[in-house]
Amino acid sequence: MKQWIKRVVVALVVLGLAGGAAAWLLRWQEAPRVSYRTAPIARGDLLETISATGTIEPEEVIDVGAQVAGLILSFGKDAAGKTVDYGSAVEEGTVLARIDDSVYADQVAEAAAQLQSATAGVQRAEADLEQLKAKQVQAEADWARAQKLGPSEALAQATFDAYKAAYETAKANVGVGEASILQAKAAETQAQAVLQRAQRNLGYCTIASPVNGVIIDRRVSIGQTVVSSLNAPSLFLIAKDLKRMQVWVAVNEADIGKIHPGQPVTFTVDAFPGETFQGEVGKIRLNASMTQNVVTYTVEIVTDNSSGRLLPYLTANVRFELARRTNVLLAANGALRWTPTAAQVEPAPSPAAANPAAATEARAASERPASKPAREAGDETARGTLWVADGPYVRPVRVRTGLTDGINTEVEGKDLADGMEVVIGVQSQQASAQADVSNPFAPKLPRRGGSSSTSGTSGSRGGSGGGPPPP
Repeated sequence: MKQWIKRVVVALVVLGLAGGAAAWLLRWQEAPRVSYRTAPIARGDLLETISATGTIEPEEVIDVGAQVAGLILSFGKDAAGKTVDYGSAVEEGTVLARIDDSVYADQVAEAAAQLQSATAGVQRAEADLEQLKAKQVQAEADWARAQKLGPSEALAQATFDAYKAAYETAKANVGVGEASILQAKAAETQAQAVLQRAQRNLGYCTIASPVNGVIIDRRVSIGQTVVSSLNAPSLFLIAKDLKRMQVWVAVNEADIGKIHPGQPVTFTVDAFPGETFQGEVGKIRLNASMTQNVVTYTVEIVTDNSSGRLLPYLTANVRFELARRTNVLLAANGALRWTPTAAQVEPAPSPAAANPAAATEARAASERPASKPAREAGDETARGTLWVADGPYVRPVRVRTGLTDGINTEVEGKDLADGMEVVIGVQSQQASAQADVSNPFAPKLPRRGGSSSTSGTSGSRGGSGGGPPPP
């Protein structure tokens, strides 16, 4: 009897131990196994910039137009002796094009004839004045003799009056002759101005380059008729100096306060991938523009183009340099944004278990908002927290943050070291395993006693739970 009771007790103990082991094993399998994704703290250089897009423009462009209307007869020759065209290098005074000048040549001839006629009119008026002056002298002498005789038997009253009238008339005629000369000279001046205008229009038929430069656009062809009315038609666009280029960039009003003349700038163009060009801010235009309630200012960037590789009107991806740091510790912005849960910093066990104050500080740090990976306005540095994996848990590392380039942030702290791994995220291994098992597109092995897809899925899940958890 006692032996039977002893066997029952032993059996109950064995069953209890088996049940406890099964419960512990089941709980151990269902407990989440957490793995942390980390990134190293590295030492390097950091550049804080503002990005914008602009267009490369020649520093000075001259639009050469036509001041007269007519047919384009021919183009001139450039410095190399070739016909003027796109990209031709020209010097000041180089003939660019010739317009049909037949009409303007006729106008010059007509104006020259009118000038000759006006000059002859002046000469005639001068000769007439001399005649009038001679008649005045004769009338003056007759009138003087008449005055000596006076009205008498020797000189009738009518004759006396006639001499007096002749003298007055002759004197008046001299004044008329002098006015005729002034009128003739004015007509001559007018004819001369008409001739000069006709000659100038004739000269406008030859289009010459006003500066040394390169033709970047030719807007007419031989045989085309240009019409000059209120606005002069544009024939050629000449860049004065392509060795000095500008980049016109539209900067948002939120960033314009950080831009100033002389500020260093780097930019790239799609024409030369992987190559970076240098420049500096020349000026900020004050005439802002608004597009869809967004205010932007045009910033002119000056850059050297001695190599001639930069072409006008290329699109430039510009970065304005705000600040630079060299040889500083850099942490990924994701590490500064990540915040653990209170359970992830709970010591079980860890060095913080012997130090409740440290555990309290760690939990409080986990409950604070994520650190901003950039300094506050007007403050060179800001506080932040990084997290370092310590077994299945994490511990905080207090840091000071500085500049950021959008990917990495400058950090400082006494507990930091080059190459230290900091947490940027967390991944539950059980969740990953269950996601893999429950994937409807994953292949499923058939289970004995059942052929449906549901039985197969259940069998796969059960089979995966029967073994030990992944390490």
